[in-house]
Amino acid sequence: MSALLEIDGLEVTFENRIAAVRGASFEVAKGEIHCLVGESGCGKSVTVLAVMNLLARGGRFSAKRMRFADADLLSLSEREMARLRGNRMSMIFQEPMTSLNPAFTVGSQMAEVLTRHKGVSRAVALDRAVELMDRVAITAPGMRVGQFPHQLSGGLRQRVMIAMALMCEPELLIADEPTTALDVTVQAQILRLLATLKRELGLSILLITHDLGIVARVADRVSVMYAGEVVERAPTAELFGAPQHPYTRGLLSCVPVPGRVRRDQPLGSIPGSVSAIVPGFSGCAFRSRCSDADDSCVREVPRHLAGSAHDYLCRLAPGLRERQPE
Repeated sequence: MSALLEIDGLEVTFENRIAAVRGASFEVAKGEIHCLVGESGCGKSVTVLAVMNLLARGGRFSAKRMRFADADLLSLSEREMARLRGNRMSMIFQEPMTSLNPAFTVGSQMAEVLTRHKGVSRAVALDRAVELMDRVAITAPGMRVGQFPHQLSGGLRQRVMIAMALMCEPELLIADEPTTALDVTVQAQILRLLATLKRELGLSILLITHDLGIVARVADRVSVMYAGEVVERAPTAELFGAPQHPYTRGLLSCVPVPGRVRRDQPLGSIPGSVSAIVPGFSGCAFRSRCSDADDSCVREVPRHLAGSAHDYLCRLAPGLRERQPE
């Protein structure tokens, strides 16, 4: 599959010079669901905000390469980026209650997307809003377009955000933790909806999550982030079947597996906490939490191949780890 979104060497810093993202590289192919996974604070949301050019004040980004389809995102002006954002590439933000304006009906907010980018009339845009609300399984969409965000449940607000992101039939949909704060039943409904939209509309989806259960259910490929770096990239089946990076293996050990974890056994955990990445930091950011780390981990970390589409950032290949002295 050809790449729709290509990110190579993305760096994001803020005014305090703390590096939020460090050399992140990954691709999203046409028609796939690609998951960015990792602990809270590892740089997932900042990465996609940089892609959308929506970083908070004081944020700066650079990259060796950042392309979306035929557009070089690094060379676009703000006006050109505004024409692309919400039109060909859309984003579902993490918290729908704060992303939707409480002073306007959900229908008027959805209609604004289409009137701004396509120049259609408000009546046509509202008809499109009703059509998409029905598409994402919102009951009585003709009534819902006239309601305000506070009148909708969390699950309905999330569906409105998805419908709004689809107003202009985008090629890429970025979903930042779309199931946060939803109960498990609604989570399952939202995930099924995203998979259905991908299949029926040919969407590419970049899904951000810290939940490996979600990754296993919907992702085609996965990029694992830690301390601002993409430490492992692989097709989903390979990542779960043969994880290479110690951080990835630690994450998987934290997931309770029915039939393997007894009630009286503690769940797996990763000791310690994420190190602050300050100017001058070198080597592996995970070394203080890794049982395999040695003195070599303070130096530059090479990227190994574990397959044609599976690579990871670690000084020690798994075979070498197995032969380390006790």
